[in-house]
Amino acid sequence: MDYKKVKTDTTSVTRNKNDFYEQTGNIYESLVVMSKRANQIGLEIKDELNKKIAEFASPTDNLEEIFENREQIEIAKYYEQLPKATLIAVHEFLNEQIYFRNPDAEEKN
Repeated sequence: MDYKKVKTDTTSVTRNKNDFYEQTGNIYESLVVMSKRANQIGLEIKDELNKKIAEFASPTDNLEEIFENREQIEIAKYYEQLPKATLIAVHEFLNEQIYFRNPDAEEKN
């Protein structure tokens, strides 16, 4: 998924807690789903950032070149401005864009 195109809040906002009950019936289960999704998103963004920064790395850089590499700085600034992984996960959950299942609940039925 392209997280750069996600239209979500970039800061924390107050939300209605009842919105989190609707899909699961349990707020704690909702938090677990969003937490696991936020971890997935965070890892994907981190891997993408590391790949882009690695393109500019060379084994012969001296200390001055490392601190003055403008391309790496611009890439890092861009990724810092993206919405945080938790905010993206909350947005996806509230818009029912996350697939999840509870195997324990399925066994009881």
